[in-house]
Amino acid sequence: MRLPLPSPDALVRLPASAPPVLFVVIDTEEEFDWSRDFDRRNTGVTHMRAIGTLQAVFDEFGIRPVYVVDHPIATQAESAGPLREFARSGRCEIGAHLHPWVTPPFDEEVNAVNSYPGNLPRELERAKLASLTAAIEAHLGVRPRSYKAGRYGFGPHTAATLGELGYDVDLSPNPPFDLGADGGPDWSAHPVEPYWHAGERRLLVIPTTGAYVGYARGLGHGLYRLATARALRTLRLPGILSRLGAFERLHLSPEGYLGEHQRALTRSLLARGVRTFTFALHSPSVVPGHTPYVRDERQRLEFLDACRRFFEFFLRELGGVTLTPRAFRASLDTSPRTSPT
Repeated sequence: MRLPLPSPDALVRLPASAPPVLFVVIDTEEEFDWSRDFDRRNTGVTHMRAIGTLQAVFDEFGIRPVYVVDHPIATQAESAGPLREFARSGRCEIGAHLHPWVTPPFDEEVNAVNSYPGNLPRELERAKLASLTAAIEAHLGVRPRSYKAGRYGFGPHTAATLGELGYDVDLSPNPPFDLGADGGPDWSAHPVEPYWHAGERRLLVIPTTGAYVGYARGLGHGLYRLATARALRTLRLPGILSRLGAFERLHLSPEGYLGEHQRALTRSLLARGVRTFTFALHSPSVVPGHTPYVRDERQRLEFLDACRRFFEFFLRELGGVTLTPRAFRASLDTSPRTSPT
């Protein structure tokens, strides 16, 4: 599914004199085996007993992350409790994260296509998001205004639904990834910079941060498709292109990417004039065994250390600042062409 691209005048571009801005977004969700089919019975949230270890890293750097929360997280005491305390103490922002297969009403077939909430009929997508919004408000004591679609599954009716339910920030786009293989949206041509949806100053869209880097990056998704084509798989072209410094697809995350990747992506985008960055991760990674990225205690410690090292790089070496998505939006309302501080 290819979504309309924003017009150039809808982009939010901070001046070169502005410090780079960092958003930290945690997909705060239930535990499930990522390699298996979706199942409504997967609602475990035991990893949230350890979420304080991650929050402590944010506290160390004065970062207020946004926890985008799904239905199992919002409705169970052992997961809602810590988040409610973080929010009440002003140490985080709470948003919404819609996983359709574990969010009532349960009127759709559970499959890959329907796991992208934007693929659902408009009425059902709205009913699920309304249910999630009410659950967050009831159990966490806040009305969420930021949204990130589960599996980056923004759809043709999502923006209208967000407006009806009072959301004013969307965090769903995932450039430059194309998720069309199993029915998801194609973000490959989308900008990495924030923009106003449909050019109207109502819904601010802040993508996750990802891009092609290297001296051949201008060839973009066409080269990536060629390098990863099944017929050429034995040539291992992605690894060769990466070692040559020619071409690599990177995502700003401690999950599956090394510190050198995070720094290279950030520096490459800064050189192109990008001043806003989203550092994204999943809450189950705080405990070994729940995501492919953290399988044992060593990887858990490496995961937390990767967060610290990137924050040191961004905030201290680059002189960046950190904001919540809604604080950034508020700064644009008062001074749209100047640096948020």
